[in-house]
Amino acid sequence: MNIYSLARPLLFQFDAEAIHDITLKSLNASLWSGALRLYPAPPVCRPRQVMGMTFPSPVGLAAGLDKNAAVIDAMAALGFGFIEVGTVTPRPQPGNPKPRLFRLPAAQAIINRFGFNNLGVDHLIENVKAAKYQGVLGINIGKNFDTPMENAVEDYLICMQKVYAYASYITVNISSPNTKNLRALQEKAALSDLLGTLKLAQAKLADQHGKYVPIALKIAPDLQFEQINEIADLLMTHQIDGVIATNTTLARDKVQGMAHAQEAGGLSGAPVREQSTLVIGQLAQRLQGALPIIGVGGILSGADAAEKIAAGAALVQLYSGLIYQGPKLVRDVCAALG
Repeated sequence: MNIYSLARPLLFQFDAEAIHDITLKSLNASLWSGALRLYPAPPVCRPRQVMGMTFPSPVGLAAGLDKNAAVIDAMAALGFGFIEVGTVTPRPQPGNPKPRLFRLPAAQAIINRFGFNNLGVDHLIENVKAAKYQGVLGINIGKNFDTPMENAVEDYLICMQKVYAYASYITVNISSPNTKNLRALQEKAALSDLLGTLKLAQAKLADQHGKYVPIALKIAPDLQFEQINEIADLLMTHQIDGVIATNTTLARDKVQGMAHAQEAGGLSGAPVREQSTLVIGQLAQRLQGALPIIGVGGILSGADAAEKIAAGAALVQLYSGLIYQGPKLVRDVCAALG
């Protein structure tokens, strides 16, 4: 039994968001004190070539845990092969009212309705610049809650232009269920317009900065077969560099009757594993290797991660699994994927 499994029952006695914030501060304190140097290194994984970059390990940190890029170096010390920060918006925003984070331990699940709470893109960039981390860094971008949907593209352009110089890749988040109407951007006409505009901006920014920064699109698990095919076709049409599948789900069929099950927000953790893997498989069948898939959703073991790879993912990301399994999950997944 690892140390985290002993501490988890105590941690789960407290408010979920408060413990989340305390944990991040504790990780930074452990880094500064040198305590994280005592943490066992993960097994050596075989590097992967994805989106034109070398990923030293296929095991990454999903967006959402480090929204403001405040603990990049501490996360790197835990052995992640790549780190994704955000979601960040052009302007700071507090997100939705608290409480907005709920644990469902019986299902190894979490419901959140944060609503892109973050300190704004300029603050995130300052944190990225202060970090010592030199590895693969994804920056996940979104729109402010009060930006009208007809102007949403402008928010993504603002963020993209600001983070371009500091990102290894940029993730376009159109799939959070916690910003009103955001998922409407997954509809065919709106998505084509968004991707086309961002692709033009990418070309201009590549010229300005003398480097090409890939764009990945993060999609929801709550998509019909036809929608998945439409999105895959648009990704190929607009030559998008990657796709992240998937975000949290609105479905509650696997947690019915549990405490907090009817809370509004996105459900993550074990209940989303099967649907996420299904979306990955459908994307892989449609894309036929045209662009890589990053698999995320319900990974709580090495076997869960291997399932994502078998379905067609090139890389995987962890988030909710860390809450239930602790940092040991990074080592377990790395060992399983080799």
